[in-house]
Amino acid sequence: MDIEEKQSEHIDFFVKQASILSGPALSNVVVQATSHPSLFAFSEILAVPNVLQLEGTDSSIFLDLLRMFAHGTWSEYKRVACQLPQLVPDQILKLKQLTVLTLAETDKILPYDTLMQELDVSNVRELEDFLINDCMYVGIVRGKLDQLRRCFEVQFAAGRDLRPGQLGSMIQTLDNWLTTSDNLLVSMQEKIKWADTMGEMDKKHRKEVDERVEEAKKTLTLKVTVTMFCF
Repeated sequence: MDIEEKQSEHIDFFVKQASILSGPALSNVVVQATSHPSLFAFSEILAVPNVLQLEGTDSSIFLDLLRMFAHGTWSEYKRVACQLPQLVPDQILKLKQLTVLTLAETDKILPYDTLMQELDVSNVRELEDFLINDCMYVGIVRGKLDQLRRCFEVQFAAGRDLRPGQLGSMIQTLDNWLTTSDNLLVSMQEKIKWADTMGEMDKKHRKEVDERVEEAKKTLTLKVTVTMFCF
């Protein structure tokens, strides 16, 4: 069972909680959801009407916090930390895990220096322990630690929630891929047709050659027979 399937029941639980609560009471739901060790997707919770109604209220900072966990990174949080609730240790860990997923979206070779800077990690040993124990063991990424090249080679990374406007870009990318696939399929079909045609022509040519050989044999045999008869 992959990470997306594992967390589905946790998402359902928090969506139900957010649906029956409102106002300041939702702050606890946000904190619990962003602290949960097995939850890495928050778009469904963000879509709950009660949660969206926090916009413009005294509790709007918890809506902003939930958005940070849906789309942001540890370094982005630090830049606006004074405007958001202070994080507990479990939330800090979660946001750093999510940061690795964001980095893995665009690069499959993650330099140690980049990771240490983005995660506020001071040394390689601490970084590798984090990647092994808090990322790979949890199941959100798979990859190889390359100590010689000082990088993490990503083989798999769980997907994060789509950022606003990212869906249109993804649809366009898929549309381009489908167009390319269709063109490739047409090209392959044309080549197969050409190969079939050439195959038929080759068969016809071989048949003509065989017929000429047989005709030549018959002619030669006839000439030999006539010559022997004359003698």
